[in-house]
Amino acid sequence: MAVKVKIPTPLRTLTNDQDLVSAQGETLSDVVQALEGSFPGMRERILDDGGEIRRFVNVYVNGEDVRFLQGLATPMGEGDEISIVPAVAGG
Repeated sequence: MAVKVKIPTPLRTLTNDQDLVSAQGETLSDVVQALEGSFPGMRERILDDGGEIRRFVNVYVNGEDVRFLQGLATPMGEGDEISIVPAVAGG
């Protein structure tokens, strides 16, 4: 399935400053692998060493937090939109 991925500003150095990229995958995990293939370094920014979504990164599929869906196993549909949102710390 072809999906659209919104790239946050801190990760745009990996995508040649593109804020929206296209990727293929049947699941979110497949999409992350496809992103890594096109934009090396993307996987390590999204996933931790154990292969899970980093604690301070939120990923949404069509506005739904994947932690409340099926995580990396969340199925993708044609034209789905993924948003990667790094948490912002402040005080």
